[in-house]
Order: sequence, then C-alpha cells, then structure tokens
Amino acid sequence: MLNRSEWNKAREWAWNFVKRAGFQVNEKEFNSISVVDLGLNELETTGLYILTLFETDWVGAKLLIMKPYQFFPQHRHPPLKNGNFPGKTEVIRGYWGSFYLIVPGEKTSTLKANPPLHRRKYIDIWHEIEIGSGDQYIIPPNTWHWFQAGPKGAIVWSISSRVTDVQDQFRDPQVIRKTVIVDD
Repeated sequence: MLNRSEWNKAREWAWNFVKRAGFQVNEKEFNSISVVDLGLNELETTGLYILTLFETDWVGAKLLIMKPYQFFPQHRHPPLKNGNFPGKTEVIRGYWGSFYLIVPGEKTSTLKANPPLHRRKYIDIWHEIEIGSGDQYIIPPNTWHWFQAGPKGAIVWSISSRVTDVQDQFRDPQVIRKTVIVDD
C-alpha cells in the first residue's frame, strides 16, 4: 500500500529516470506511469515502475523501469480461465542499463542477480540471462521468471501479446499485484 504522496514521488522519479536515459516521451504519457509495489511495502528493493505506451485487446508495449538492484519476484502469465488465451507472450528488450532475467534452465554458476534474502524462499529457478541495450529474450506464456536491475538501474521494453498483468501468478503468497493507493 502506498500513500498518495509516495505514489506521486515514485512516478516523478520514474519519469525523470526515463527522460535522463534519453527516451523520447510525450508529456501526457506521464499519466501512464504505474507504480507496482506488490503490497510488500518495500518499493525501493522490490517492485518496479511501468510506463504503458499503448495497450489493445491483442498487444501492448511498455517500459519497465527499475532502480539499481530493484527486484521483481518470480511470476508467470497463466492462461485465462475461459481457455481462449494461452497466457501472455512477452518480449523483453534492453533499452538502458543492465537487467538480469531469470528463467527455467540450468542454474547459472555465477549469478549477477542477488534477490533480497527474505524473498529467496519463493524462488526455484536460477538460469540468468543478462539483458543489455539492444539484447532481447522472448518469454513464452505461463513460464516462471523473475528479474532484477543492475547497478545503475534498468529500462527495458516489454512488448507482449494481450496484457493480463493483474492475473499474473506469483510464488510469493504475500504479493498483491494491484497497487493500492491511500490518501495521506
């Protein structure tokens, strides 16, 4: 849960970070910034910021914006209950900074990602793919993954089939996907 002043401050930080990284934005896009705190009350270390560029019933494009070493917990994009959608396919493409994407596969011997100790018990995959500027990786539907920004933070494209973020499934039972904002 975030109070409105924290939420506004977080959105300002993300907006300024994107502009400093050289991404061309339209001033009205500021209103498309989401703060994803996951209900954990530790946004500085766990969560992210999303600038939604567009979203339709079929495709979406966003920027995932993260502070240095900020972590986003293990999750997947499952099929929709009506059976007409196999889950979101997501292309992660690096724009700025370094981004450590962890997916199923052989455990990486020397990980650069280092999730918070109290969140590790909800992680069971350890195959790291480092995403730098211009690198990309396609995450198939219903695939467990998690990620963390590098030492300078990160901005990555998230281009996906139909956006179903509120239906994401997390291994950590404490996670609440919808951000709750309360007035101060």
